[in-house]
Amino acid sequence: MKKLHLVLLLCLLPLLAWAQDDTSLSVERLWQMQRIGSPVVSNDGKHIVAPVTSYDVAADKANGRLWLFSSDGKQQTALTAEGLRASEPTFSPDGNTLAFISQRDKDDAGQIYLLPMQGPGEARRLTDVPTGVYGIKWVGQHLYFISRVWPDKNWDEMKTQLKTNKDSKLSARQWNALPYSHFDHWLDENRQAHVFRIAATGGAVQPVTQPLGYQLPRSSQSAASYDIHPQERYIAFNANGWDNQVDAKIDVFLAQIGGANPENHSAENITAANQAPDSNPQFSPDGKSLAFSQQKIHGFYADTARLVLYDLARKTSRVLTTDWDRSVSNFVWAADSRGFYASIGDAATNRLYFIDGRSGKPRAITKATSFGQPALAGNRLIATNDSFLFPSRLVSIDPRSGNTTRLDSFNDDILAQVELGSYESVTYQGAEGKDIQMWLHYPPGFDKSKKYPLFLLIHGGPHNAFTDSFSYRWNSQTFSSWGYVTAWPNFHGSSTFGQDFADAINPDWRTKPLADIQAATNWFENQSWIDSDRMVAGGASYGGYLTSILLGTEHPFKALLIHAAVYNMYSQMAADFAVHSTRFGGYWDNPEIYKSISPHYAADKFNTPTLVIHGQLDYRVPVGQGFELFRTLQSRGVESRMIYFPDENHWILKPNNSIYWYNQVKDWMTKFAEPGAK
Repeated sequence: MKKLHLVLLLCLLPLLAWAQDDTSLSVERLWQMQRIGSPVVSNDGKHIVAPVTSYDVAADKANGRLWLFSSDGKQQTALTAEGLRASEPTFSPDGNTLAFISQRDKDDAGQIYLLPMQGPGEARRLTDVPTGVYGIKWVGQHLYFISRVWPDKNWDEMKTQLKTNKDSKLSARQWNALPYSHFDHWLDENRQAHVFRIAATGGAVQPVTQPLGYQLPRSSQSAASYDIHPQERYIAFNANGWDNQVDAKIDVFLAQIGGANPENHSAENITAANQAPDSNPQFSPDGKSLAFSQQKIHGFYADTARLVLYDLARKTSRVLTTDWDRSVSNFVWAADSRGFYASIGDAATNRLYFIDGRSGKPRAITKATSFGQPALAGNRLIATNDSFLFPSRLVSIDPRSGNTTRLDSFNDDILAQVELGSYESVTYQGAEGKDIQMWLHYPPGFDKSKKYPLFLLIHGGPHNAFTDSFSYRWNSQTFSSWGYVTAWPNFHGSSTFGQDFADAINPDWRTKPLADIQAATNWFENQSWIDSDRMVAGGASYGGYLTSILLGTEHPFKALLIHAAVYNMYSQMAADFAVHSTRFGGYWDNPEIYKSISPHYAADKFNTPTLVIHGQLDYRVPVGQGFELFRTLQSRGVESRMIYFPDENHWILKPNNSIYWYNQVKDWMTKFAEPGAK
């Protein structure tokens, strides 16, 4: 027994040492943090509710609860019990009841529950939909929701079908058309996503979109896929505007709802003339207009999204943001229907803007740090706010001055124990002499009189951007706390810098981004506080692709991290999303494009130690890409390590897997580039 006690003590010593002495923003601390989601506000502005997720690392599980906040920041109260997942809060029009989705007791799938806000009370279940519900909205006398159903079956038959599927020993799947998967799950081609509604007092579930003959987009749907007129006269929803499912054309459809014979209603495609996606339809509070986001280039997901207004009486559309090359998607109508508030990516920061409903002129409300989509609370805005130095907080914003008031206190106890480094934005000259913005993060206690190793990170997309926001998957402060200066360049192709900059890399994914990374590398080699003999780099998805390009070129990096990389442009056709085929044609149409930019053609030059990571459930970049790269490295005798996650997708999302991921990355990088100042 004494030996056992000694063994246990020795095992606990590293944990005790970390708990007592470590002041870094370690991965363990990341998983202690509570994560605040998008807030909702009652129409009278009295109640603010946001979902908050915490994690039990020992059990490897998430716990989602709803919390109630006051507009003065004095109240922070849990509304739902721990251990009972709750999501998608939405208020009744009078603000007296909160609806949300939960799976409780004997629920086989998520259902709508109603919780009274006037005094104590238990949540009661409203729906009993065997296929589950999501994407809920409360308009007028009804709650609207999405469910993926078998269109030729009634609810009882669907319940039987689900049980049959669950009990079946058959694992085969069959498809006769695309799409067959989306990111981390397979799609059943016999099921369709439709909008339904149920009276707030209960009763029969009524189909809304199914009688119209159109289903919501097959790959992905959410509450943003549809909207309901404030008087429940119309539904506006997204659906594929043509028969081609390989390259779906997402349009906005408009139809009447309700009445004695809803099956006689028809849906009108109000965006049929536009060949690119039209999304996120939202009716104005006065019921006169419909707003939505519109892109112009089919097959270019980062094309600038313009805000469009559709006049319901005149049946005419006009583009509101014609002269602004920033995308407008995360928007809400102002209460008087005269404008919009939106969270907009602008120069690597998600800022809040007001957009005038007549002129389309944008006015910046906030400047520094990033904000999520706002909700209205009287003459204030409520949103999440985060930066590189702090996770999402709930704040109230003055829409005129941009001044913010903190409404929550989550994670303050953890951050009080942490010593953070500093960060700044710099600009250097990249491809063709263009300005490239880059974030620099310094380790705690950084001293410019000393030399530090560099860890350069390459973002995915490619049309994403490193924004001034907090990340749990690739945390800048966590990486820097290991003793590295970390660099986060927004190279050509990055979003938030305008249309031309984003589209500058299509279809040539290689040339300009590689030149930008090489220029960044040269910039660091000329800094007195960087040790050019201790430089490492890495990225994921497209970032993994560009790191694979680096692998086949001359570079100074001692080791590389390549996560979920697009490594072979030909075998990427096995993914749920083919990179260039929609806009530029398949490799059989334009083989020179694919050959000129595919990293695997430079395999004869691979000689850098490389850590390869991939997940089995990654259908966006199938796992074979990672194993192809690893086999190539091993065949060439290059020092390499393959880490495979059988239960993760494009991202590493489970607590223990994430902790392992961070520690393995740290182990690999510190092996080839000693951390800390010299």
